[in-house]
Amino acid sequence: MAYKENYPSRLLEEAVDAIGSLPGVGRRSALRLALHLLKQPAENVHHFTDSVNHLRDDARYCRECRMIADGDLCSICADRSRDHRLICVVENVRDVMSIEATGQFHGVYHVLGGIISPLSGVGPSDLTIKELVARISALEAPETAEVVLALSGDVEGETTAFYIYRQISGTGIRVSTLARGLGFGDDLEYADQLTLGRSIVNRQVFHP
Repeated sequence: MAYKENYPSRLLEEAVDAIGSLPGVGRRSALRLALHLLKQPAENVHHFTDSVNHLRDDARYCRECRMIADGDLCSICADRSRDHRLICVVENVRDVMSIEATGQFHGVYHVLGGIISPLSGVGPSDLTIKELVARISALEAPETAEVVLALSGDVEGETTAFYIYRQISGTGIRVSTLARGLGFGDDLEYADQLTLGRSIVNRQVFHP
């Protein structure tokens, strides 16, 4: 039988509904969080909700890499000490954070916003692949630059890598992929920093 609560307050029920809409948060956890927030000082709760509102209303996407940013450029793309001819292609923002945590990569990124997954209705046009191709085409002497396909090692990730390779192979740019210290099907988000760092350092030429 499904767990059902009898709420003493419509306000509490609405708060539980809102919190429970978050991924991975069940109704019981949502209720505990709602009651926890209710016990906190008003200024703490207002700071929490204001931060979420600002994130939703004010956060932008970097015009270069599509990373979350406060302005037109994210802090990585704005950093001129990074190697802007070394572009690491990742599925999402979490993957950028995982790679950055290793301290082994000093180039820039391109966030696809997902991977090709026909079963989920996600095709190439739903991702930022066209923007990646345009970005590479704008490089001077692309044959001296490199794209690292840092995508998960499952079927969808491999399919996406192959599609991108086909789109950019004519530019002459070097295309590499992570060394397979990562197991087949592994997500970058859950890889330990040592394994992920070694996979970046020992990256290899991509072979479709």
